[in-house]
Amino acid sequence: MSLSQLPALNAILNSISALLLILGYRFIKRRKILAHRVCMCGAFLTSVLFLISYLIYHYFHRTTLFQGPGWARPIYFFILFTPVVLAIIIVPLVLTTLSRALRGQFMNHLRIARITLPLWLYVSVTGVLVYLMLYQIFPST
Repeated sequence: MSLSQLPALNAILNSISALLLILGYRFIKRRKILAHRVCMCGAFLTSVLFLISYLIYHYFHRTTLFQGPGWARPIYFFILFTPVVLAIIIVPLVLTTLSRALRGQFMNHLRIARITLPLWLYVSVTGVLVYLMLYQIFPST
């Protein structure tokens, strides 16, 4: 796999993570605990793979400049800025949420999962939006 393919891989991993988060939420609402656990572990794994791929890409490639028109710049930078900030917050939240579930502290897990899930989902979805804006909608020429 070449370096130029990593942004697409990152978008795929973020998409899979978002899908697994939604499915995991739906499963727990239906009290399908094993299916919930599988989805949430899958979301965690795809998020870890995304983070590794993202760091490798940016270590070697550095920054890709946004090439969209002036009206799109504030939208792009908002969509870029918010998940970057939230990604810093979401890592300890995800680890704490997962840790509480694995230790069987389900009430504590539920309390923090109510915060973790929407933030994690937002970070995953906006990661895909950044990819689309940067590489598909307004690609560099």
